[in-house]
Amino acid sequence: MKRVLVTGAAGFIGSHVSEELLRRGDTVVGIDNVNDYYATESKRRNIALLEKMPGFHFVEGEIENSDLLEDSFRKHGITHVAHLAARAGVRPSIEDPFIYSRSNVHGTLTVLEVARKFGVENTVVTSSSSVYGNSQRVPFKEDDSATDQPISPYAATKKATEVLSHTYHHLYAMNINVVRPFTVYGPRGRPDMAPWLFLAAARNGTPIKKFGNGETRRDYTFVGDFVTGFIAAIDRPLGFEIFNLGNSATVSLNEALDIVSRITGKELIIEQHSAQPGDVEITNADISKARRLLEYAPKTSFEDGMRTFNEWYGLNVNG
Repeated sequence: MKRVLVTGAAGFIGSHVSEELLRRGDTVVGIDNVNDYYATESKRRNIALLEKMPGFHFVEGEIENSDLLEDSFRKHGITHVAHLAARAGVRPSIEDPFIYSRSNVHGTLTVLEVARKFGVENTVVTSSSSVYGNSQRVPFKEDDSATDQPISPYAATKKATEVLSHTYHHLYAMNINVVRPFTVYGPRGRPDMAPWLFLAAARNGTPIKKFGNGETRRDYTFVGDFVTGFIAAIDRPLGFEIFNLGNSATVSLNEALDIVSRITGKELIIEQHSAQPGDVEITNADISKARRLLEYAPKTSFEDGMRTFNEWYGLNVNG
C-alpha cells in the first residue's frame, strides 16, 4: 500500500487520480488551496466525494508552503508524490504571468525539495502538451526540441517544471516521471475547457465561441484513460522519464462541434471569432513510449467520452 501526496486533489484530474488510488486501497493525502480560478463549489464537492472514502486526508493550503508540506509528509509517512496542482490556462497566463510563475514554478520547486528531503520512492510531475507550441513534428514526441520555444507563459512555466524535475533527478538520483496531458476532459471537468463549454452552450441554447476557421485539431483524452496512465507512472520508478499521455487521435474543432450537436440533439449557435494568441494549430501525442514503459492504452473515442460526459453533466450540472 502506498501513501501518496496528491497536490491539486480538489481539482478535476487530481480528484480522479485520488479516487482511483483510494479505490485500490492506497492512502491519499490531498492538498489544495481551493482557489477561485473556477467555482470553488465544484472543488468542495470533489473533496466531499473523496472524504467519503477510507484513507483520504485533506489539507487546505498552498503548495509553496514548505512547512505545510513537510508536516503532511511527516504525519503520514508519504512514500509517493502525485503533483497535479497548477495554475491552468493558456490565455489567462498572458494576462497575469506572475501568478503562473508562483504557482507552477515556485510551487513545483517546493514540492520537489520536500520530496527530496523525505526520500520518497517516486514522484510524478504533471506538465502539459502546451510545451510543444506550434511544433511541426507531428505527432509530438517527447524529445521534440520545440519544447524549448514555448509560446505562452503557461507553457513556459510547465517547461520549467520539467527542467527542475530533471535537475532534481540529476543531483539527487530521485525517481521522477513527468507526464504531459493532452486536453483531458470528462466528468467533473474544468468549466473553462472547450468540451465543458461546448456541452454547456449546446444544452442551454447559448452561443459557442468558435475561434478561427475550425480546422485546428486537438488530441482529446478521456479522463479515465489519462488516470490509468498517470497511476502507472506512479507505480513505476524509472529514474527520469517524460511521457505523453494523450489519445493519439486528433479531432478538429469543426468535428468536435458536430459531435456535440449529435450527442445533445441540439442545433448549435455559433459565434465566430478570430484565432486567439497563444493557441496552437494542432496537438497530437505520440504515445509509443508510454505504451512501451507504462503499458498505457487509451480506449475511449472522443464521441464515446463526450457521451459519458454529457450523461454526467445532465445528472450533476444541468438536468
